Amino acid sequence: MIIIGIVLSFVGLAYVCWLIFALAVYALPLFAGVTAGLAAYHSGSGAIAAVTVAAIISVIVLFVGQVAFRRLQSTPARAAIALVFAIPAAVAGYHAAHGLSLLIVPVEAWREAMGIAGAIMVAAIALARITLSAPNDAGRALPLA
Repeated sequence: MIIIGIVLSFVGLAYVCWLIFALAVYALPLFAGVTAGLAAYHSGSGAIAAVTVAAIISVIVLFVGQVAFRRLQSTPARAAIALVFAIPAAVAGYHAAHGLSLLIVPVEAWREAMGIAGAIMVAAIALARITLSAPNDAGRALPLA
């Protein structure tokens, strides 16, 4: 019975790590949506209106970011958009890796190192997913010769 618990713990940990990497690109829309939702809630709107505002803002931020990244042909502009999406992913990766290391690592310096490593890995995955999702030529056909 103990072995089943250990195996399921590792499966759960692997699933959480997969979720962190798979959802890294959506950190910026989530942060923007939560901020807008909290602003709407604190301005006197109800909870349902705040959740609706948060969902709408999240979708708008994600859509505008993806369209801008695909339409712009300037490499610095595309890099700036990718960094805007990668920085919140790095923050989320740091906190996730630091939180998971709290369960295992007893030394604070190593926990910080794990958090920084997690931030770098999650930001790199977010950058890769953003840059690989759009073609480099912004939709133009490649020459045959």
